[in-house]
Amino acid sequence: MASDMAKLLSETEFRNREYMITHLSYDREMEFYQSVKMGNIEETKRLFKPLNSEGLGKLSDDPIRNLKYHLVITIAFITRYCIEGGLPMEEAYNLSDIYIQRVDKCSSLSEVDAIHREVVDTYVHRMNKLHKKKVLSRPVVVCIDYIYDNLHSKITLDDLADITGLSAPYLSKLFRKETGTTIKQYILGKKVEAAENLLKFSDYPCSDISQYLGFGTESHFIYVFKSFTKTTPGEYRERFYRTRWGDRNSAAGVT
Repeated sequence: MASDMAKLLSETEFRNREYMITHLSYDREMEFYQSVKMGNIEETKRLFKPLNSEGLGKLSDDPIRNLKYHLVITIAFITRYCIEGGLPMEEAYNLSDIYIQRVDKCSSLSEVDAIHREVVDTYVHRMNKLHKKKVLSRPVVVCIDYIYDNLHSKITLDDLADITGLSAPYLSKLFRKETGTTIKQYILGKKVEAAENLLKFSDYPCSDISQYLGFGTESHFIYVFKSFTKTTPGEYRERFYRTRWGDRNSAAGVT
């Protein structure tokens, strides 16, 4: 088995030299991923290289499949670098899942290229925003992580006070001082963000989304959603669902 792999590796190296098939510089690749991790938008833009550029190696004889493989690898690397840089793990992996599923549905090189640009743009801007935030105290970070992991449940101030070991009044003041918003508004804002993603990227009806995110009634969900976005869930889906899935060629490039 080992000898077969050695032979295959030798043949691949010979063929790559013969046809001048090269791979991107390791240092340049790491520099690119590091720029995304640090949220350096301009440096990421400078180092960005389309997947159909020379030097990316050949993973499949099929051009579209070859680009898909490279993009999945890129998403995996970016995801892990951003987690290392402080992006919440669940958020990073959820983004990765969404984009890989979209890559799987691509049927043209231009679609793959558009998603590649959108992936890089999305992650680097999230990291840029993350690095601009001031450092939060451990109790507030614990609250934020708990909220993110339990968006489908009803979350109370007492729940958060219990897991941080602080009194409810003190925690409430600390959270508002460090984040600029109340715990209740922060929770509702994150639920609305989750609802926006579900409306964009899934076919679940509003009633199911409302129930999943722990709203007491669908009417309350609609009221809260509109208070944050100035539009109803139905209007939001009508506006964004088709543009995100039906017209992928309109995806934004790296800015």
